[in-house]
Amino acid sequence: MSALREQVRAFASAAESALEAAPDEATAARLALELLASEDLFKHAVSVPGGDPVPVAALCDVRYELARSSGMLDVMFAMQGLGTCPLALGGSPDQCEGVLPGVLAGTDVAAFALTETEAGSDLSGVSTRAEATSGGWVLNGHKTFISNATLADVYTVLARTAGEPGDKEGLSMFLVRGDAPGIRVEGFEVMAPHPIGDVYFSDVELGAGALIGDEGAGMALALGTLGHFRTSVAAAACGMARRALDESLNHLRTRQQFGRPLSSFQGLRMDLAEMDTRLRAAELLVHEAAEAVGRGKTAVCEVARAKLFATETAGWICDRAVQHLGGLGVKRGQIVERLYREVRALRIYEGTSEVQKLILAKAALEDADS
Repeated sequence: MSALREQVRAFASAAESALEAAPDEATAARLALELLASEDLFKHAVSVPGGDPVPVAALCDVRYELARSSGMLDVMFAMQGLGTCPLALGGSPDQCEGVLPGVLAGTDVAAFALTETEAGSDLSGVSTRAEATSGGWVLNGHKTFISNATLADVYTVLARTAGEPGDKEGLSMFLVRGDAPGIRVEGFEVMAPHPIGDVYFSDVELGAGALIGDEGAGMALALGTLGHFRTSVAAAACGMARRALDESLNHLRTRQQFGRPLSSFQGLRMDLAEMDTRLRAAELLVHEAAEAVGRGKTAVCEVARAKLFATETAGWICDRAVQHLGGLGVKRGQIVERLYREVRALRIYEGTSEVQKLILAKAALEDADS
């Protein structure tokens, strides 16, 4: 295990109980930010313009260990990077200097606002619109399923500056302060504790300096951000699966049934062998993808394989762990019950399993034709 992973594992293990004891989601999220900043971990998520981007391998190592202990630690860490990556890719010095120090310190919360009711996997469906004015832009629209929506101090927002929904061109990225007049946020609950909600923009006035990069470059900035972070979703899934397997092993060794430990039953041993093998395969795919991206390769297929297999495998492993614990497995407060809820979203966000399959099938067919 690398020194970074050892550091993060010790930190996350110590933080786990404090986060579990938080009275509500918002308190847990703020505490997670404070703890992550105190450990100086955001430097492994937030890229600084002009320097080398955060290595994907380090990003994956941190998310693996954070997710192993706490889904809240993982999401708050990842969102600080996702919400600011468009700035690292295309932001001006003034934009970056005004945002990145607060995000790195954990005092400002970042959010990445892409998704709409009619634009999820297909970002060409974005209808939120930014109209040019004499002094800048006016933003109108509705974003949904936005992580950190209820806490955000700054949003990077994908909006249409030309064309109509369905057009792949004409999308631009904007830097929007969370306290700008005309913004309304409505939080909602999902399966696992997660600060998330809808964001409504009603005649939000933005200065000319709010545009990130060039007009029309929004799609490239969005896809570049997702491409940089997608492998780390697979790493987080592996971290959750590793914890579920550890919990299952511990339970099966100590729980007695019919006068002997559950670990002595052949059927459960078969389960453990398959859990171990599938998880190791997923970890190797994540390693392959992170190495490929780190070499500067586009690595579309390597990343898609890792995201698909790791998230699907983690869901299966967490399900088996719940089954191994029996009634305890579905009792609120049990680690495997929490993991079962936390892992489910990973097969959806930053590219669903179905989207990854389409990517891989397209590549396979093109290779067969060549």
